[in-house]
Amino acid sequence: MIIDCHGHYTTEPQKLHDFRKSQIAAVKDPSQKPSRAALNISDDELRASVEGAQLKFQRERGTNLTIFSPRASGMSHHIGDEGVSLEWSQVSNELIYRLTTLYPNNFIGVCQLPQSPGVNPKNCVGELERCVNEFGFVGCNLNPDPSGGHWDAPPISDRFWYPLYEKMAELDVPAMIHVSASCNPAFHTTGAHYINGDTTAFMQLITSDLFKDFPTLKFIIPHGGGAVPYHWGRYRGLAQDMKRPPLEEHLLNNVFFDTCVYHLPGIELLTRVIPADNILFASEMVGAVKGIDPRTGHHYDDTKRYIDQVSWLTAEDKHKIFEANARKVYPRLNKRLASAS
Repeated sequence: MIIDCHGHYTTEPQKLHDFRKSQIAAVKDPSQKPSRAALNISDDELRASVEGAQLKFQRERGTNLTIFSPRASGMSHHIGDEGVSLEWSQVSNELIYRLTTLYPNNFIGVCQLPQSPGVNPKNCVGELERCVNEFGFVGCNLNPDPSGGHWDAPPISDRFWYPLYEKMAELDVPAMIHVSASCNPAFHTTGAHYINGDTTAFMQLITSDLFKDFPTLKFIIPHGGGAVPYHWGRYRGLAQDMKRPPLEEHLLNNVFFDTCVYHLPGIELLTRVIPADNILFASEMVGAVKGIDPRTGHHYDDTKRYIDQVSWLTAEDKHKIFEANARKVYPRLNKRLASAS
């Protein structure tokens, strides 16, 4: 089985976009507030939204199951207050749930959290519990910068985040560290802010003892870990200078990286530097980079092709990357698959 740990619902029906536009307009003009009851998206509309996109690419590229969540840039936790964020998260997560019931062999859910700048992450616990216990979701996406590019939240290692981590540990679910849209013009959302978020989160973890307090907590850092693998020597050296333990024992029991790296040399670097035990297959297909690479004739985000070409990865390594590590990092996914077999 080939499990893609990083998929977003980026092909949503127009009705959802219209709802969101009205919700955003209502931040300034409450008379624009949309009715959730009026958001009537049929099962056929949901099917049509993925049949020619995510499902088509699964079939063509030979992948089986996508761990699926709402559009990352659409979370936009910086818009409105915590009430707006909660409603938007609930609406978004419910559509993911419906897709997982329509296509149980193709999608399994990960939830958007109702984060809001300056608000205690305890406000996310209820939606996380609902998605895990009622919808069967296996994880969540955690935004380390709810401000949308101004970075005014405490580091993810701060006790500010502990109420959420306590619930994650109780439910045995990991989080993918994933920022959302940037409202800061200095940071392009997918080209700068995403990679900055990945790299920043890793450095915050180096300087902390978070995993002493939460030894079972697991994070996936997407997009190949941002700058981390390329600068692994820098981070090893910084950890050494700060009298931190070696990175392998300090972080790699709890921190994992995905393969959303869109050229072969990048995947080769990732697999040279990061142990196979810490790499999860992912494509983020129909996501940040949708086009075809003229040098190869294939989509940039067809990441399975790159992994297949890495000569030093053994069959066991590829099994870990394509399936076994996802089962390890997402225990509820593993239980689901085991019960279905």
